[in-house]
Amino acid sequence: MKLSHLDEAGRARMVDVGDKPVTERTAEAEGTVRMSPEAFQLVAANAVEKGDVLTLAEVAGTMAAKRTGELIPLCHPLGLDHVAVEASLDAGLPGVRVRATAKARGRTGVEMEALTAVAVACLTVYDMAKALDRGMVVDDVRLVAKTGGTRGDWRRPAD
Repeated sequence: MKLSHLDEAGRARMVDVGDKPVTERTAEAEGTVRMSPEAFQLVAANAVEKGDVLTLAEVAGTMAAKRTGELIPLCHPLGLDHVAVEASLDAGLPGVRVRATAKARGRTGVEMEALTAVAVACLTVYDMAKALDRGMVVDDVRLVAKTGGTRGDWRRPAD
């Protein structure tokens, strides 16, 4: 399999997408932050000293998605049409589930934008609650689905 981010000599390069058709592209990603039951209760009660954990995580994820091209070395900077980040409590973890959707019309996909949104939102939860539980675990950051592009649509099989 030939990797598109390597040239003939094996050096890293940005892929030339100039000849690819412009299509509508979407991507969904998800991730979790697992924490102690005590930390979960404080996050759920919105009693964390730094503020509203879920809202700030959503804002941070949105901001990160818009800067993905600056963070990932070979990622194209994209004009995103839409980003949605949702952070929700999950007592079963216990912790926070984050889901992000990114959408754009362009020549390359938005998978990295959705994944970056989730990763930064999860890291924001950790930062906001680390005084309560330094043993939190950011976990399961993964692509759930993507649409558009030459390779077509893809959806992660159910676990």
